[in-house]
Amino acid sequence: QVQLVESGGGLVQSGGSLRLSCATSGFTFGALPISWYRQTPGNERELVADILFTGHTYYADSVNGRFTIARDTAKSTLYLQMNNLKPEDTDVYYCSVIARGRRFWGQGTQVTVSS
Repeated sequence: QVQLVESGGGLVQSGGSLRLSCATSGFTFGALPISWYRQTPGNERELVADILFTGHTYYADSVNGRFTIARDTAKSTLYLQMNNLKPEDTDVYYCSVIARGRRFWGQGTQVTVSS
C-alpha cells in the first residue's frame, strides 16, 4: 500500500532553516507528481510546492525563493528545504501523492517558527 512518512519538523527561530523529509513506498516514486502541503487547524490545506516526473517544480508565491523541493529517487524520498523561515510558516506540513486513482497523505510534521 501507499505510505508517506514525514519527518524533520520542529521549533526554529525566525530566519532559521529546516529540512523536511517524506519517505515513501507503495508506488513508483519519480513517475508521479508529488507535493508538499501545509495546514493550520481550521483552515484548508495549502499547496506549498510540487515536483513533476520531469523534475519541473512549482512553488506558492508565499514560499518562492525561500523553499526548495527536491527528491532522491534512489531513496524514494521527497525533501523540502526551508530557509529564512517566518512565523507565518508555522503549520503542519504534509506530503501528498495521487496514486491508484486517489490522493494519499502522510501524517504530517509540525513546523513552528518563533518570532
